[in-house]
Amino acid sequence: MGTAQPLGAENDLYQTAATPDITSPKGFTAGGVHCGIKRKRKDLGIILCDVPASAAAVYTTNVFQAPPLKVTQQSLAVEGKLQAFLCNSGNANACTGEQGLLDAFRMRAETAACFGLEEHRVGVVSTGVIGELLPMDRISQGISHLAIQTGKEGHEDFCRSILTTDTCIKAAEVSVVIDGKTVRIAGAAKGSGMIHPHMATMLAFVTTDAVIEPPVLQQLLREVTDETYNMITVDGDCSTNDMVVSMASGLAGHAPLTPEHPDWAAFRAGFAHVSRELAKMIARDGEGATKLVEVKVTGAPDVVTAKQAAKAVVGSSLVKTAVFGADTNWGRIFCALGYSSPLIDPEHVDLAVGPVQLVKDSQSTGVDEALARRYLEEEHVRFHVHLNQGEAEATAWGCDLTYDYVQINASYRT
Repeated sequence: MGTAQPLGAENDLYQTAATPDITSPKGFTAGGVHCGIKRKRKDLGIILCDVPASAAAVYTTNVFQAPPLKVTQQSLAVEGKLQAFLCNSGNANACTGEQGLLDAFRMRAETAACFGLEEHRVGVVSTGVIGELLPMDRISQGISHLAIQTGKEGHEDFCRSILTTDTCIKAAEVSVVIDGKTVRIAGAAKGSGMIHPHMATMLAFVTTDAVIEPPVLQQLLREVTDETYNMITVDGDCSTNDMVVSMASGLAGHAPLTPEHPDWAAFRAGFAHVSRELAKMIARDGEGATKLVEVKVTGAPDVVTAKQAAKAVVGSSLVKTAVFGADTNWGRIFCALGYSSPLIDPEHVDLAVGPVQLVKDSQSTGVDEALARRYLEEEHVRFHVHLNQGEAEATAWGCDLTYDYVQINASYRT
């Protein structure tokens, strides 16, 4: 039988940036302004590319998909390229009927006109309160202000402009070597509550100067999203507005990337790292959260079972509250495993909480639980579940559930 062990080290095919910047890849600029949707904070942001960039996106599976997502899908359907992406926060423009769709198209048209772009090369997205029409006059003024504010120094302004209940900006960046040339991959995201992807009220933007065609980028984004953003949960709610979008300027000048390219593994690893770090930041910044919770499931009979088990544990309200209280009640973890998949063998499951082995073959090891309790008081809590049924594995991320989560969401609009 296998034994649950602490999680391993990360990939070494890429270099992480100490100070991430969404404009680091060649060709990109960004900006963010306050246009008046929110009372004081920045609420309108843009990412621009000097050239039409290969683009890809994945969207929420909520049937009440917000109008901006439909407009972006229409833009990408023309040629799979974007040159600008506009985002407002404070208002989701969701469940707003025909007027909401017209407003989303207006955002696209006015951005294109202001920056001298073709309309189909502009994407739009909104995040915030559902069911209210956008203050379009304010947004129109904000777009004109963005034309002045946008530049290479616009990373932080953009990151702040997309936030809602987030407590901090979220960004990650790596560099990889492709055909001997340095390629940068950078990302920025928002998300704090209503997080249970496929996907959530989370937005993520990934820029790169890699040379890659839209269909290849789309496939990569789908795969990486399933491994990262779709493996986080805060509260079990799947939003109307979530989206992940990637733009590739191609200005690094190497041979086009495909899975057959000799440096594909390095690029994919770097791309996945950026998305994984953004996903973890979203999970850690869950509304009212005090801890990041990481659940790694190994020894599963297949990947589907591994994912189901990891997400069931990290999404369990009882597990989340136990982590908040540093309670070593591992029965709650086994309860979640038990309803996650009928394929799990209940007789041979191992469980480690950080470095402390609590369970072997589904029975307590008798270890002093005070050791595990001290570990549960740390800010990053890791659980490792070994099912002893195969070679498949998966990791999910979430956060603890605190009193503050209820307080924040009881007065979200006030």
